[in-house]
Amino acid sequence: MDEQQPLAGIRVLEYGHLVAAAYATKLLADLGAEVVKVEPPSGDDSRRRGPFPAGVPHRDHSGLFVYLNTNKQSVTLDLEESRGREIFGRLAAGVDLLVHNAPPPVMDRCRLHYEELSAGNPGLVMVSISPFGLEGPHRGYEATDLTLWNSGGLAYLNGGGFEAEDLPPLKAYGFQAGYQGALNGAIAGLGALFARLRTGKGQHVVVSIQQSIAAILELTFEYWPYMGLVASRLGRKPIQPLDFLECRDGWVFVCCVEEHQWRSFVDLMGNPEWAEMELFADRLSRGANWDALKLFLQEWAREQSVMEIYHAAQRRRIPFAPVSTMSDLLSSAHLKTRGFFALLDQPGMGEVTVPGAPYRFSRPGWSIRRPAPALGQHNEEILGGRLGLSSAEIAALGESHVL
Repeated sequence: MDEQQPLAGIRVLEYGHLVAAAYATKLLADLGAEVVKVEPPSGDDSRRRGPFPAGVPHRDHSGLFVYLNTNKQSVTLDLEESRGREIFGRLAAGVDLLVHNAPPPVMDRCRLHYEELSAGNPGLVMVSISPFGLEGPHRGYEATDLTLWNSGGLAYLNGGGFEAEDLPPLKAYGFQAGYQGALNGAIAGLGALFARLRTGKGQHVVVSIQQSIAAILELTFEYWPYMGLVASRLGRKPIQPLDFLECRDGWVFVCCVEEHQWRSFVDLMGNPEWAEMELFADRLSRGANWDALKLFLQEWAREQSVMEIYHAAQRRRIPFAPVSTMSDLLSSAHLKTRGFFALLDQPGMGEVTVPGAPYRFSRPGWSIRRPAPALGQHNEEILGGRLGLSSAEIAALGESHVL
């Protein structure tokens, strides 16, 4: 255990599938927390999602699983069976934090109830990340990332929206809803642990992924009551420029809403005459006349290189950003200089480049200490060494399942 890491000594138990619970505990594990991941004998669903090296599926070689589960230990238990639930309860009795993303119907079947699990561990903090929370008419609904993206409002916001209902809603790639629920869960869980330092008591933290999505809709809520605007991806914004422009070799996002930024942008473009038109006198006027202004800006941008515009704007302190592909990000000089990417030596996969810490501390604290575990890799160490189960008992826990 590295005493330099901020969460060294914190014991965490994880249960769930795919992203929400796994990413929440990854954020903690990479900062030094000890995380024991409980999987069903068939494994976390993320083991089957890939991407896989050479496109060959393997439960221990999924890129998604490997990224989400560095620095963790894996044990297998079937929480649908009484013996599995009993052993899980014993594990929960010895940890500081339990994080799961089982929806309420699964919580009921697996007896993931805070009152029961904390009976022998009153300091336990439990974080339940569920699609729609644990109360209300939708508590029993199960959901996918697609349905959560829609119910949280982002799919509509990314659709055509008001007066353009014929355009389809758009979903971000991957499991973005789950990641948002995970981030909220990790932060709230740490907050509850901090509170325990004062009170000595644990608590049950409930995170609704739908609410997590709704909370990041930016100015969507304010637009209608204050300005009568319905937000949409089509750029109906009260202030401009705040949009994408197509360059000769890609796209750039233009954020230029302060007056000093606009004057610097006009200078960058060579002070064209049209920039002095009364239509574009201030940011509200530029917002009201964006259709006309965008034609001028687009005509200029189409002759420029993305990186040329980006760097020229940065030198003038205008917050432009290139629209990057995954390849662009991997080769980004900025991210390389910050040391964002990390190298992971993953058994069976070799050296893999993975995203590193999503933040910078004033002193080192984030690290990958061990690769993602094979399915049930630590059964003997945790269930045997820590709980005292025999090898025969451990083997019997999953003998009826085909792995």
